Amino acid sequence: MSAHWFTYETADLAAEACARQILLRLEEALSGHSMATLAVSGGSTPKLMFGHLARHRFEWDRVHLFWVDERMVPPASGESNYRLAEETFLKPAHFPHRNVHRIHGEMRPDAAAEHYTREIERVFDLEEGQVPRFDVVHLGMGADGHTASLFPGEPLIESKEGIVSAVLVEKLAKWRVTLLPAVLLKASHVVMLVAGADKADPLKQVTEGAYEPLRYPAQIIPHHARHVTWFVDKPAAMMTSVLT
Repeated sequence: MSAHWFTYETADLAAEACARQILLRLEEALSGHSMATLAVSGGSTPKLMFGHLARHRFEWDRVHLFWVDERMVPPASGESNYRLAEETFLKPAHFPHRNVHRIHGEMRPDAAAEHYTREIERVFDLEEGQVPRFDVVHLGMGADGHTASLFPGEPLIESKEGIVSAVLVEKLAKWRVTLLPAVLLKASHVVMLVAGADKADPLKQVTEGAYEPLRYPAQIIPHHARHVTWFVDKPAAMMTSVLT
């Protein structure tokens, strides 16, 4: 396992650097293969990152794009992680539709999870029980320490198998579909993009506190992922000595 840490003055600068890292890792993956795989998350900071990705000329026809998680809403909803990426990244970059593999949030949660699992198995040509290895997985972190749609108290945080699951976020009383820890931790590269003063305390706990993943789910990444690069703005890093 290895980790690298970078702190920037603003969220936009952190997002720009994160976008460059994603492109670098995708280029490395494509140097030895015909296709590369990327899974992205949603949120306000990723919106900045998507804008930077869209401005780079890249061989997007050689990249398969997936989502880390999704809310149970139609793709046209303002809450949809897919719609955010479509408007800020896919359309501006002319990303080929055939390489887009979204989570069908308009379906029932269990059905959407099953459909997404089968889609991943098809693209990665997996056999029963195998877990895919994404070239790059982009993650964020919530002010409660969650990552993907793995929120505090979620039993699946400690899962060592499986690809996708529907999860009920109890504090929101809403269902989501998310990639599971086995997938996140197997990725060749994980990029963590964290911004905002509301992330300062949880980031300190995630990177320096006692290992309590049921309390701070994002802890599974620095403790168990193969290769992690953090991109953090100064407000989020202000309490975290290793990032300053």
